[in-house]
Amino acid sequence: MSRSVGKLNPKTAALFVCDIQDVFRQKNLILGYDAVIDCARRLVRGAAAFDIPVMVTEQYPSRLGSTVEEIKECLPASSVPVAKTEFTMFVPEIQQQLQKHPEVQSIILCGIEGHICVLQTALDLLERKYEVHVVTDGVSSSKWHDRTVGIQRIAQCGGFLATAEMVLFQLAGDSKHAAFKQVTALVKESRPKPLPIVSML
Repeated sequence: MSRSVGKLNPKTAALFVCDIQDVFRQKNLILGYDAVIDCARRLVRGAAAFDIPVMVTEQYPSRLGSTVEEIKECLPASSVPVAKTEFTMFVPEIQQQLQKHPEVQSIILCGIEGHICVLQTALDLLERKYEVHVVTDGVSSSKWHDRTVGIQRIAQCGGFLATAEMVLFQLAGDSKHAAFKQVTALVKESRPKPLPIVSML
């Protein structure tokens, strides 16, 4: 059996948004956080254009606050953020949501922190044979080295690295796709300074 090259198909994809919460912005804890929020917001809006399920978590929201308003206002009614204390997103509530979408094979993953919750989510998904596409311009940590090594670890374990623009155009696949104009508009929007490229050690 040949190794997957990680092609995305909107019929078999889901978007995971990991712990993009108010407190991290208020306390200026995450490097490039504005870029992470902007990227996740564009991915959520893109998911709506392709009718892709969106699953969202919040780490200990009673202490760390809820999902930032920019993302929350774009979420479909079915995407109610799941509160968790585990670092992984792959908690029972998210597993139940995935079970409602048995067609899903590929997970598009963004959020924080790259070396903790994003990494542990990716490892759990990969272990269960899901394809994981980490959106590098939508993932950060409080320290650059942790972000870099966290993303590299996911790649070493078989995850695919991508950017939001790569993901959106791959989902469209054709300039004749019904969502192409929406995708083009999303990628043309002005955005904060992007996060640096992850260099492989």
